[in-house]
Amino acid sequence: MDEATRKAIATKVSWVGIIGNLVLTTFKLLAGVLAHSGAMVSDAIHSASDVISTLVVLVSIKLAHKEADDKHPYGHERFECVASLLLSFILLIIGAGIGYAGIKKIFFTDSAEILVPGVLALVAAGVSIVVKEGMYWYTIKASKKINSSVLKASAWDHRSDAFSSIGSFAGILGARIGFPKLDAVASVVICFFILKVAVDIFKDAIDKMIDRSCSDKFVDEVSEAIIKDDDIVRIDDIKTRLFGDRVYVDVEIAVDGSKVLSDAHQVAKKTHDMIEETFPQVKHCMVHINPSQSEIPGICK
Repeated sequence: MDEATRKAIATKVSWVGIIGNLVLTTFKLLAGVLAHSGAMVSDAIHSASDVISTLVVLVSIKLAHKEADDKHPYGHERFECVASLLLSFILLIIGAGIGYAGIKKIFFTDSAEILVPGVLALVAAGVSIVVKEGMYWYTIKASKKINSSVLKASAWDHRSDAFSSIGSFAGILGARIGFPKLDAVASVVICFFILKVAVDIFKDAIDKMIDRSCSDKFVDEVSEAIIKDDDIVRIDDIKTRLFGDRVYVDVEIAVDGSKVLSDAHQVAKKTHDMIEETFPQVKHCMVHINPSQSEIPGICK
């Protein structure tokens, strides 16, 4: 898949997220205020953070898909990692704020002072659960299609909102049947969902910024594809590294030592092209040729 297509898909998904979150934020905020539900107001704030997050995603997509230049010869893909880090910090701050407000209401507010949430808040929570779960599946499917970590982070942002709405629904229902502080308890539950998602997004972004190697499964798949070539005697070494949402592969292969340089070069070119065509997530592959020596260990046929 070319970069223009990836960018178009990511941009479309992001705009769907922005519009959906704006509508939900407005609806949930009004429902929370009118129905006297702190949990629903917290839920609305979470949805508002999703709008900010998705705007960050749009900016990062534009920057990440810029062509390589003299100062950035390897491209700009890591802007997506930077955006994911920013998203994680936004979620961390939002989650901590919601948790603080909930704990304050649980321990420092008299139950008699807490207003019982209205039915509208319960309806808003139900609508939010359905809509946000749908947005999660729509976004996660797109993230897998174009292999985008920042869209994946955005998808889990949607799901965390769905989970938080489940907590809101339970808390509001509990408050309506005689346990008013359950509305505040729901806010604290929402806080923990948000914090977990923030930590997961942060860890994933860091892994991709420090050149972590790809999974053993991916390395094995690449190795199996390489060794199928009858001109290749052995794989002497293979290294991979994550670069944003793309992958770099460095491989050393052994060929018959009697081959002339031009023939050995053609084997290297064939291997290079095969890897980049077979594995679309590979941004670049470097192939080094060694003359075959039986005493050198490696991955043989």
